[in-house]
Amino acid sequence: MTPATESRPRREIPWFEARVPRVHGDFTWVYLWGAPLRVMHWVSVFSIITLVVTGLYIGQPYFMAGGEASSHFLMGRFRFAHFLAAAIIVMAAIVRVYWLFVGNVYERWPALFPVTPRNLRNVWLVLKSYFTMRLEKQPHFVGHNPLAQLAYTTIYFVTAAMIVTGFSMYGQAAPGGFFDTIFGWLPPLVGGLQRVRLIHHTLLWVYPMFVLIHVYLAIRADSVEHAGGVSSILTGGRFVSSHDTFEDFNIHDQPSEPWKSKHH
Repeated sequence: MTPATESRPRREIPWFEARVPRVHGDFTWVYLWGAPLRVMHWVSVFSIITLVVTGLYIGQPYFMAGGEASSHFLMGRFRFAHFLAAAIIVMAAIVRVYWLFVGNVYERWPALFPVTPRNLRNVWLVLKSYFTMRLEKQPHFVGHNPLAQLAYTTIYFVTAAMIVTGFSMYGQAAPGGFFDTIFGWLPPLVGGLQRVRLIHHTLLWVYPMFVLIHVYLAIRADSVEHAGGVSSILTGGRFVSSHDTFEDFNIHDQPSEPWKSKHH
């Protein structure tokens, strides 16, 4: 060993690299999300943004236009955009329900309800690793971890409630019409139309909170854990290291492929 080598400081391996997926070695491509689910994801993203922006304006206009309402029809345009985005997300929800039966193992019903004892234990382990920042204690998943699955299940139920309350209010414009006939039972059940509006408006705030947390955790997983979650919603899959162990995927059942980059 030369003096130069002896004086060179040794690189300490950070604690967060102990068990996170590796960036060197053999990798396996895993296909996770089919094209229909990816399309539904981005359609829902733009629909929800439109619904939140227009919904807040309908509830309490945050800017006004001068002159008569008939000359600019500003509220009418916001309401039209709101109703159009609602129709689109309802169609996406119908396709998503269908895909729960025909999608792959990461897209079907069991993925939305991680209620087995093992999954519930993993929910706790994931939460614990997030709060303590000890990633080496976190179980690894190729698809969504159980905590993320529960979050998506919650947002699906919130969306269903928003659809029902929204159509209930929409039906008031035509008493005795189709939507009033189908959803007219809700106002008497919850205590009146104003209560329906309150529920609809309150649930709206779930989406901004969910989006902020969802985007943060997705970027965090890509930058810290090298999970490839952001790119997977575009490409449909991700590379996983052949040396790692996953709760929802047996890496040894798939042939590994060398990383194509010359840097690895």
